[in-house]
Amino acid sequence: MIFFLNQTAVLMTYGYNYIGASGEINVWNPRVEKLPEFTTAQIWLKNGEVNNFESVEAGWTVHPAEYSDARTRFFVYWTVDGYKKTGCFDLTCYGFVQTSTEIALGGAVDPGSSSFQQQYVLPINIFMDPTTTNWWLVFHDIYVGYWPGSLFSLLKHSATSVEWGGQVYSVNVRKTPHTKTAMGSGNDAEELYGLACFIGQPRILDYSKSYKYPTFVGIWKDEYNCYSAVNYKAGNANDEATFFFGGPGQSYRCP
Repeated sequence: MIFFLNQTAVLMTYGYNYIGASGEINVWNPRVEKLPEFTTAQIWLKNGEVNNFESVEAGWTVHPAEYSDARTRFFVYWTVDGYKKTGCFDLTCYGFVQTSTEIALGGAVDPGSSSFQQQYVLPINIFMDPTTTNWWLVFHDIYVGYWPGSLFSLLKHSATSVEWGGQVYSVNVRKTPHTKTAMGSGNDAEELYGLACFIGQPRILDYSKSYKYPTFVGIWKDEYNCYSAVNYKAGNANDEATFFFGGPGQSYRCP
């Protein structure tokens, strides 16, 4: 993976010491135009410089080059150098240690959502065990496995940023013609529930040991004409916002 070939649309929080994050990731099966392009919806926990960060990541992806088909699949990832030379998907290199036999890393995620039909979610929780400095991945209530703290120099203490959202990897980003690989559901974020992909109940865990909605959040969109994002709060001011993101890639707004 090459950092500058990634386009993201994310909800982010940063500036504190985070030892966990969670969220319910809406499941879709977006289009991937060609190899080796891929698309994800995921959670990142990061520490380090913008182009040389350490991260642990999990969510779903459509990645035909990695999995030999266009199905939506559960994945984990890590890097210690901003994707330059380290890291991999699932168990394809040393790194993530799987402890559960109930969940298949790289396994197909079924069923997926469709427009104005039942919406399915992937509940993901990632947290650090302060005693071992290992980062654990929990799916529903199943402890899938962990990233050893020994992989990291910065993340063995904490993450300094958390991101929830999507990414598209392609050599045809930031250029014309743009890739047609979609993010999320393939619909724009502004189309909201039933059409756009969302991540519900985003939570952070800090040294207070209590999961909570982050105090400060922002939205980042690398290519806002191609992949959009909105943190939408309906009606009641006391309601929690839901983060929507995605888009079709190449379109009349994104030639």
